[in-house]
Amino acid sequence: MIARTAHPAAPAHAAALWRLLQATAGVVQGVTEGRSATPLLERVAHAERAGTQALAFDVLRHLGTASALASRLARRAPTPAVAALLKTALALAARSGTPPYTEFTLVDQTVEAAKRAPALRRQAGFVNACLRRFLRERTALLQAVQNEPVARWNHPAWWVAELQRAYPDRWKAILNADQTPAPMDVRVNARRLSAPTYCERLARQGVRAWALGASAVRLAQSLPVQALPGHAEGDVSVQSATAQRAAPLLLDGLDVAAPRVLDACAAPGGKTAHLLEFCPAARVTALDVSTERSCRIRQNLDRLGLAADIRVADAGRPADWWDRTPYDAILLDAPCSASGIVRRHPDVRWLRRASDLADLAAQQDRLLHALWPLLSPGGRLLFCTCSVFPQEGDERIAAFGSRQADAVRLPAPGHVLPLAPDAAPAVGDNAPRDGDGFFFALLRKELR
Repeated sequence: MIARTAHPAAPAHAAALWRLLQATAGVVQGVTEGRSATPLLERVAHAERAGTQALAFDVLRHLGTASALASRLARRAPTPAVAALLKTALALAARSGTPPYTEFTLVDQTVEAAKRAPALRRQAGFVNACLRRFLRERTALLQAVQNEPVARWNHPAWWVAELQRAYPDRWKAILNADQTPAPMDVRVNARRLSAPTYCERLARQGVRAWALGASAVRLAQSLPVQALPGHAEGDVSVQSATAQRAAPLLLDGLDVAAPRVLDACAAPGGKTAHLLEFCPAARVTALDVSTERSCRIRQNLDRLGLAADIRVADAGRPADWWDRTPYDAILLDAPCSASGIVRRHPDVRWLRRASDLADLAAQQDRLLHALWPLLSPGGRLLFCTCSVFPQEGDERIAAFGSRQADAVRLPAPGHVLPLAPDAAPAVGDNAPRDGDGFFFALLRKELR
């Protein structure tokens, strides 16, 4: 499993920096061509993967600035491979705060990376000249690009405009939060231990952590998943504290001893597992359209010693899989832009297009209307997305409610925004400000 919370500082590794820069440039080129960073990183040699991920995430968080700088430094557009290497170095050299490498080391190793790649060798001098010019003219160049929204905020212009429209008083705070690595949160298996108990277990190993409610724990620093005590035994799972709000929202106070629950769009199974841990008597159907991703659900449940009825099908076509028995509760974690989790997935901002929001909203509407008839009278449906855009949250629920007379909206957080990090969350704080961006709407079907 690739951890998605790597720190941008230079990682401890044995691989030469020029190798990491080559691999990072390959990831950056793939993302600019429309490919997800996750499979690109999975193809990097294991010995270089952690270092490459740390650098790639840092570069992707500063890709807007780097692209604007590259366009000023190069009179002619270089080949995609050369452009990716140049932007990689510029992003690392121009980032605020303490750079991960000295200027001399970064330039030297970037040129070395070009010299050692057959497709880039002839452009090593060009790369060297661009980087040395940047170092000479750093202040003027950085001031010049700050007038460009993409360079200033390191998000696409349409993304910035959407946030300005939706959150006129908080859009800057959201964009600034997106530039910080996400904290590492875990969910303890409440059937086995409590969050405070797990914090004590971590403390004995020299790891600082805080309990965020009954099952959520936040680590002061990220660890490899394999290093989490009790992970292999099923005592704990990696899941953001914000995402952990779904299961209690849906099931807490549901007056059914052994509820029949549907987790639609369930892969990779984190929320499915939490539903079962929160309510051991629940009879859960976990549904996903992808066979490969459904295998991840089973793997995660097996590790935790849990069981669900796992099915591969389109949640929007119940006739293909539903047995006509109503559900007491439905969790619809709908496909969305993932705009609320760009701290964990910094490539998302560069992969999405403005037109995606309308397409995703239509898909969310389709799923809501397809699943509502499957809910028993008095039952609940929790609609959630890991998005900060109102088109994938409040606007969807308002549109659904205007057409569905028997849907009653119950108290729920609505849009949860990723804002400035807290130095240390208070013990028992259920909603730390520096979590992921999410939307939660809880609906009850009226009795008739």
